[in-house]
Amino acid sequence: MVLFGFGMKSIIITTTLFAVWIIILNARAGVKQINRSLVEMAHSFGASPWAAFSKVYFWAALPEILGGVRIGVIRAVKGVIIGQLLISIVGFGALFELYSANFLMGHFWAVLIVLFALAFTISEFLAYLERRVSYYAAKR
Repeated sequence: MVLFGFGMKSIIITTTLFAVWIIILNARAGVKQINRSLVEMAHSFGASPWAAFSKVYFWAALPEILGGVRIGVIRAVKGVIIGQLLISIVGFGALFELYSANFLMGHFWAVLIVLFALAFTISEFLAYLERRVSYYAAKR
């Protein structure tokens, strides 16, 4: 808040900071688990660094990357709520504040359930994608 003020910029940065680290750590774990023979094969066939990344590293690490994105989305939703409640009372944070201050618990729970349903739907879609590309992990 000191650096970026009370506004949408702070909320976006808060949300990004909540989500990006788990995605980076999962991508790193996925790349570390790649079979060295795949990397050596790419180099022996004369693949450029970009070709090795796009044809070997990315596809072999994709299940872990998608797992990180799935967890990151859930953490991003938490970041949005915390940012909107604590930094700048807008959006869902404003609704939570309005409904809790006026004891409109039905409305409060409705907003909360809609928000969780949205996060759950996105998470399950990413889990579906993760299952679809999991055969790449078996080939490592």
